[in-house]
Amino acid sequence: MKSSEIRSRFLEFFKKRGHDIIPSASLVTPDEKGVTNATLFNTAGMQPLVPYLLGKLYKIGDHESKRLADVQKCLRTVDLDEVGDATHATFFEMLGNWSLGDYFKRDAIEWSYAFLTSKDEGLGLDPKRLYITVFEGDANAPRDEEAAGIWREIFKRNGIEGERIFYMSADKNWWEAGDNGPCGPDTEMYYDIGDSYGGKGLTREQFIQGDDSRKIVEVWNDVFMQYEKKDGKVIGKLAKPSVDTGAGLERLAMTLQGVDNIYDTDLLKPVMDLMAAAPNELKNKRVIADHLRASVFLIADGVVPSNTDRGYILRRLIRRAVTNTTDKKLDMNRIDKIVETIISIYKDAYPELGEKKEAIKKVLEQEAAKFTETLAIGTKEFESIAKKGAISGEDAFKLFSSYGLPIDVTKAMAAEKGLNVDIRGYDAEFKKHQELSRAGAEQKFKGGLADANDPMVVRYHTATHLLHQALHDVLGDSVMQKGSNITAERLRFDFAHGAKMTDDEKKRVEEIVNRKIGERLPVNRVIMPKSEAEKTGARHFFGDKYGDDVSIYFIGDDLGSAYSKEFCGGPHVKNIGELAGPEGKWRFKIQKEEAVAQGVRRIKAVLS
Repeated sequence: MKSSEIRSRFLEFFKKRGHDIIPSASLVTPDEKGVTNATLFNTAGMQPLVPYLLGKLYKIGDHESKRLADVQKCLRTVDLDEVGDATHATFFEMLGNWSLGDYFKRDAIEWSYAFLTSKDEGLGLDPKRLYITVFEGDANAPRDEEAAGIWREIFKRNGIEGERIFYMSADKNWWEAGDNGPCGPDTEMYYDIGDSYGGKGLTREQFIQGDDSRKIVEVWNDVFMQYEKKDGKVIGKLAKPSVDTGAGLERLAMTLQGVDNIYDTDLLKPVMDLMAAAPNELKNKRVIADHLRASVFLIADGVVPSNTDRGYILRRLIRRAVTNTTDKKLDMNRIDKIVETIISIYKDAYPELGEKKEAIKKVLEQEAAKFTETLAIGTKEFESIAKKGAISGEDAFKLFSSYGLPIDVTKAMAAEKGLNVDIRGYDAEFKKHQELSRAGAEQKFKGGLADANDPMVVRYHTATHLLHQALHDVLGDSVMQKGSNITAERLRFDFAHGAKMTDDEKKRVEEIVNRKIGERLPVNRVIMPKSEAEKTGARHFFGDKYGDDVSIYFIGDDLGSAYSKEFCGGPHVKNIGELAGPEGKWRFKIQKEEAVAQGVRRIKAVLS
């Protein structure tokens, strides 16, 4: 059965049973002030409906609806390392039907069974290969004998013999979303996808073994929202219990199409087929297919790559897709084919993908090209480091923070050369960097760095040092830094100056910065006692509190003759020639110079 038919059969089945069919909400969740458990994306089918599950009226026009059904787009990245196995994905669809204080356990379970097993209007699964779990009870709630009793009636009525109902702990059969909101026991339906056990019933041990080996997979879940949780504790029963039931479309498609993984279903196989001839490992191909599918949907829902929040997740997915290719590259041709294929799979269910096709391609192409350039620089640095015979934790972190090489890429490249990477040392460097960032120690850019792990941010950080010195060269030593803000797209620098800069002054500053970049001067760091550091003439914020020892970054061969030297916590590029880009064609350009306060000017500049 095709995935499109699974969707349509599901919606039609529950429409006949009085459910209003509602469209999928966006992947992007609303930004709600004061919501401590707010997530960046909808991670479960029920998430957009939480207010209604807690008692808010759901109205369609003048009609109050107590029964709903939908197919909801979802995105999860908590299991990112698992993506590429048989069942894990970042983007997925959840089929869900909902009772908002209306029907409860009996109707929910009866309809779940009917939809799963009916050949006429459901999925036609063999009922003898179904197995059930229910909540065994704990301090929060008692054992769910009601659900178990309904299942026993169903199996007896349909002549299905053998042990099929297993009581499980809260880890398996208690549903909640965070520390606040509706929660309660659930009952899950599993299916013996290969008929490994002959449909005669199982012992508990056989069921657990079948679940672990994925011979038996979960195909449906009914959540009974009887309770409410606040600050991590169950505070009582809901006045109107609700039902959240549903299933992952990918897993249902896998079961109904007779394959043992979601990547061989019609939802992903056409994308996998595009990579059939590529020599990548199978898991790499699956990661590419999954991450680009998720990226297409994210971009269609208005997300753009950035260094924070949702944009960072999108950027990370695209970069992981790039690094899983054999040549660490996604060119326009490949992106075009993949996007076209993904849209052809989903165009009927989500017509907005086709409407936004060109915008999706453009975002993917720009981000992939940008990261490919970053990787080219990082690979050269890796080759230099590799000559030492091992990759230290400090080297691995530098490859990540200054050159954009994710640790998994560094590990793979090292393995190809038979080299070891000091992962514990890398983790220690990362922790040290995080602590330094939080403390803000020795930073003149107070809050100015958007993401010090992004290579473009690091480039702009170093470019700001060059700009600061060039302003002194052109405008004189009355220039004093007042603040800065750096992102992966541009730098912003505030400084004291009593007049608007002339076009000639701006041109001279640009020429100085670009000339210095062309000289490919090294960037060095030295740590020394504060009293000695002040004698070097290194620029810093007067009045700021520094430790006994301070870090100075200087541009040049030695501290005495350095072109620029400043108190700074880093990080920086190794050589300012990197500011010219991988092909040496980028130029430093002042986009705007303006007043922001009395006697304070602001420059926005880019490398392009």
